[in-house]
Amino acid sequence: MQIFKEQIACSLAPLIDWEPERVVAALELPPDAKLGDLAFPCFQLAPKLRKAPPVIAADLAERWEKPAVVDQVQVVGGYLNFFLNPAVLAQQVLEAVQRAGDTYGNSQQGAGKTIVVDFSSPNIAKPFGVGHMPTTVLGNAISHLYQALGYEVVRINHLGDWGTQFGAMMVAYLKWGENDPLTEDPIGKLYRLYVKFHREEEATPALRDEARAWFNRLESGDEEATRLWRLFYDVSLKNFKRTYRRLGIEFDHYTGESFYIDKIDEAIGRIKAAGVTEVSDGALVVPLGDDLPPCLLQKSDGATLYATRDLAALFYREQTFRPERIIYVVAMDQALHFQQLKLVLKKMGLPLADALEHVAFGLVKLPKGKMSTRRGQMVLLDDVLQEATSRVQEIIAEKNPALPNKEQVAEQVGVGAVIFHNLKNSRMRDIIFDWNEVLNFEGETGPYLQYTHARCVSVLHKSGKQEFDLPQDLAGLSAEAAQQVLKRLSQFPETIDKAAQAYEPSTMSRYLLDLAQDFNRFYNTCRIIGEAASVEASRLALVNAVAVVLRRGLYLLGLTAPEQM
Repeated sequence: MQIFKEQIACSLAPLIDWEPERVVAALELPPDAKLGDLAFPCFQLAPKLRKAPPVIAADLAERWEKPAVVDQVQVVGGYLNFFLNPAVLAQQVLEAVQRAGDTYGNSQQGAGKTIVVDFSSPNIAKPFGVGHMPTTVLGNAISHLYQALGYEVVRINHLGDWGTQFGAMMVAYLKWGENDPLTEDPIGKLYRLYVKFHREEEATPALRDEARAWFNRLESGDEEATRLWRLFYDVSLKNFKRTYRRLGIEFDHYTGESFYIDKIDEAIGRIKAAGVTEVSDGALVVPLGDDLPPCLLQKSDGATLYATRDLAALFYREQTFRPERIIYVVAMDQALHFQQLKLVLKKMGLPLADALEHVAFGLVKLPKGKMSTRRGQMVLLDDVLQEATSRVQEIIAEKNPALPNKEQVAEQVGVGAVIFHNLKNSRMRDIIFDWNEVLNFEGETGPYLQYTHARCVSVLHKSGKQEFDLPQDLAGLSAEAAQQVLKRLSQFPETIDKAAQAYEPSTMSRYLLDLAQDFNRFYNTCRIIGEAASVEASRLALVNAVAVVLRRGLYLLGLTAPEQM
């Protein structure tokens, strides 16, 4: 709707002595289509003009010279309601999509600016469970959305590759791992050893001391501890990258906590120099007032903490990338941690405090409660992806056994179903992991969107045409169902912007579901192929535009768009 808002604003602005940009910002979508396509609230003009909003609206309607894009204007209460010209709507929307193609909806508002997105960040030597799915697919979608707005996006995977848990892993591997080279099922073996350690630890607390000793050896650069750490790191990263390839996700940098170890002393020195630290019970802390606990930087024994490493990472990223924003896609249960980081930076007087954004999300839970790696209560993401793909293969075998590239399509649809399940609702909602819901391909699902795209492509192929230019006569798009699709298509650029600014890919998910529903209603009520030449041509152009936007929208969410299903 942006292009129509701008045209209305340019003609309305002089009458009310506003800048066009202000009018654009004030224009609203009416709650009911019967009230028009756009509405201008006159309430903001009442104090200055000293008139009732309905009187102002009536006066403007009488004096306003409507642009070609507006068919009629109505006064409803204190609103000026605009109804778009169907022919102009069709022409401008379809020409915009045809002209831009797969870049339709993109903008340059972020040109010359960099955004860092920190997401996924699984722990070394642990499986990639479905609990890591939200941060992974949210971060990927947010990265795509900001790239569409013209930003340079730096995608960082801050691996959990440091900490006392590695001491536990080393003890478990040496006691029960039988010096396995970890060439087969390495993550499964390490996972079972990790679970065994924590079960044994409950009965034998001395194991905890052994683990601490091994981690101290690692921190000191001990050769054997470093060898074991590198073994766990290498097999884990290889496994993670395989999963990321399956999800279609790439990172610019894999820099975990260990990367910042040699930068911690400098970071602590910088914080001390800012005069915001104090010593409490031998530990170095930054007091944050009465409402929050102090940020602990260094224990009395000199050991550093997660917050220290994160601050070192923030300083490094600021210096290296000069970003406008650093976005952390991390679960809601880490909110206090990011509040503390932000306040430390603020107390230091650094603009970096305003650049730090914590994009929180709800937890993934099993029906009985939160997942736990330590107790072995985990659903593995690779198992979910494989099960989803297998179920799609069964559906294809039953409904379309002659489908070309069956395995590829099954992978695209199965993986897409899992991704979309994590992105269709507000990111703050907890996800109860339920196999039946994840793999339900009916209703508001990724496969429904992919199928609608494949339907569009099928119609275009059946037409026998390669080009889908607009005819002069657009009467074939005057039907209400076609007009609704056109209006929905016009909202795509604004949807990208809205989803990005709110860090809320579900806004795009909802838009695509609405577009698919609008298109399928059009498909079922308006004949496309076999109509008069101009009618067929205009409707094929509409189908092509829907295919473009569905394909582009699915990509932004991290899904592929099969051409056949």
